[in-house]
Amino acid sequence: MKIKIFGGLLVAALAITSIANAQAPVAHIKHINRVERKEDHRIAMDVRKGKITRGQAFHLRNEERRLNEDKRMAMADGRITRGERRHLRREEKRLNRTIRRDERTDRAS
Repeated sequence: MKIKIFGGLLVAALAITSIANAQAPVAHIKHINRVERKEDHRIAMDVRKGKITRGQAFHLRNEERRLNEDKRMAMADGRITRGERRHLRREEKRLNRTIRRDERTDRAS
């Protein structure tokens, strides 16, 4: 009887642990998706306001596509490692700087 109870507790503990590990990458992906939506909105608004040209927007969206491909590759094994997460955040920041730089240039006139 004790073996059955112990076995049941062991299975329950393993199930809870695997669920917690499976949920961890989702939080990182949600963050990346939120940043991606904000950047896409910024690009659209900057084109609308005339801060950047359509050509610059095309370039920025290509950068965003490359970031999406990196994200898909990172999630290919079902888990984002610390190094992959660092790479994705670095690429996000680079795209953000590029958007900001393009907003502040006078090429859109």
